[in-house]
Amino acid sequence: MLQLPRIIQGGMGVGVSNWRLANAVSKLGQLGVVSGTALDQVFVRRLADGDEGGHMRRGLDAFPFPAMARRIWREYFIAGGKAAGRSYPTVVMHQRRCPRKLVELCMVSNFVEVFLAREGHRNPVGINFLEKVQMPLLPSIYGAMLAGVGYVLMGAGIPLHVPAVLDAFAAHVVAEYKLAVAGASRGEAEMDTTMRLDPAEYAEGPLPVLVRPRFLAIVSSNTLASTMLRRASGRVDGLVIESPTAGGHNAPPRGKMQLNAAGEPVYGERDQVNMAGLRALGAPFWMAGGYGSAAKLREALLEGATGIQAGTAFAFSNESGLRADLKKKLLARAAAGTGDVFTDPLASPTGFPFKVARLEGTSSVPEIYQERRRICNLGYLREAYLADDARISYRCSAEPVANYVAKGGKAEDTVGRKCLCNALMANIGYAQKRDQQADEPPLVTVGNDLNSIAQFLKPGRTTYSAAEVIESLLGLSGDAAGLALAVSA
Repeated sequence: MLQLPRIIQGGMGVGVSNWRLANAVSKLGQLGVVSGTALDQVFVRRLADGDEGGHMRRGLDAFPFPAMARRIWREYFIAGGKAAGRSYPTVVMHQRRCPRKLVELCMVSNFVEVFLAREGHRNPVGINFLEKVQMPLLPSIYGAMLAGVGYVLMGAGIPLHVPAVLDAFAAHVVAEYKLAVAGASRGEAEMDTTMRLDPAEYAEGPLPVLVRPRFLAIVSSNTLASTMLRRASGRVDGLVIESPTAGGHNAPPRGKMQLNAAGEPVYGERDQVNMAGLRALGAPFWMAGGYGSAAKLREALLEGATGIQAGTAFAFSNESGLRADLKKKLLARAAAGTGDVFTDPLASPTGFPFKVARLEGTSSVPEIYQERRRICNLGYLREAYLADDARISYRCSAEPVANYVAKGGKAEDTVGRKCLCNALMANIGYAQKRDQQADEPPLVTVGNDLNSIAQFLKPGRTTYSAAEVIESLLGLSGDAAGLALAVSA
């Protein structure tokens, strides 16, 4: 019987929860999780930088369809890395029906990330997706399953239809996922908005045997937890219960959104979960959002949880993909107790509140973001909508205002919106250069418990490892930690 982890390392995107971090956590018997968001772009930029260490090539060499892997290598690898000051290669944006080349890139990049996270141990590895990022979903899941991913985690929406996708891919049959299209219900007949992927169309040789990964839905309330278990298209293996103190996207407050004096959404009693109700559902569950300490882990276990999910703690570990300079600045502020996190109700084009760390040199500073020329060139958070010609088109409230309005969007919906796609790429050292402008500015997302990461810094140290986070969370130290972690693995 599979032993469930006490600690799930949060799937922080883009590229913060990379293969190195997930590998380090899973080696120690807990659940390491890679972010599946924009992995195709991350992969291309790693290849364009020359694939330092040869890790991407090692993953490509393990891909079950070698000809596909070779095509991608020839297309994007730049020996020695691209010239300083040159832009990264462009990749076409996702749509409901993507060109074969983009589907292959998604499959391969997700395979490589999971493959590398699984190297050197036999413990499960997870991958995290956002329901709001739907268009790359099917090839991304299939690529991760080709690499033997053990868990699929998904939030930022209600992922009712993911279990059926996992079941279909495990059987190598066509998987479907309905794309959310604004205005698609107009007219006499409902239009077809379904995305489909047939593994047989992409097989370049025998199809490998696949094992269906366990599925964990990330939800924010008892109601959503119950809905997932009752109405999902297949088996839900557990739940991650995420409070509004977690980093990244937060579920909006229930009812009409109100802002406090600082301009942040106000969460009330209706947004708190009922632990007795969660226990009564009978499914394993992990608590997330402010649970990154040994005391909070013990509290969660006493309340009947299987364990916790921790993100911010691991985001600042040595193994995470967050830029070293950003880690250094925010770790120093955490140690001084001066870290400042703001729940921005407007920043994300999704309309969900989004947490940002206030830090000089990032888009959290209004003047810096205002200097940036609006552009939408990655498009992961674009909204699909039914255009006047009855075709599916795409828009983003962070794109140029005139463009958004021309596509039927409201000008007021563009106020305060930020290009998270480019900012999150900048967070991990892959900022795009555009024309003669400076690099895209970063925008760091963390949980409200930013200052608590100082607990992982040992005396005289300014950095810490993922192993030290696990040691601290489990309340272990020294030889006892190594023994306990080895036994759990």
